[in-house]
Amino acid sequence: MIGALIAKSKVTASYDLLNGRDIKNFLANWHDEATFVYPGNISASGEFKGKKSIEDWFQKLLDQFPTFKNTPKNVCVENIMDFVGTNVVTVEWDEDNVNKNGDKVNLSGVTVITLKFGKATHAQDYLFNTDDEIRKAWGE
Repeated sequence: MIGALIAKSKVTASYDLLNGRDIKNFLANWHDEATFVYPGNISASGEFKGKKSIEDWFQKLLDQFPTFKNTPKNVCVENIMDFVGTNVVTVEWDEDNVNKNGDKVNLSGVTVITLKFGKATHAQDYLFNTDDEIRKAWGE
């Protein structure tokens, strides 16, 4: 139970850092060799390995959305007792953004995060929006 509380708190705090555009402290919660996967067939899609590549991706996200607000709705933890080993956290979220073209964008999805010793080693987004909505959001 303590493990679940710690994991939920850490993940929620990470979303607060991202909403505050604090990429440096946001990335402090990632392993140096972590991987991030973003779905789709747009320029932002792909698999990004290593902290620098992940930092560049999140900077691109914040550059694309001058107004960015990600709200975690549900945070689920696989192993509620583990707080120092490997765990998986699933976050269902909504985003209310405005892209750099001035378009209001609402995205929803789930991120599955693998943690090792409290830091993300792998994270993958799954979006509920259509391809057309995602392309419009990213200005493509």
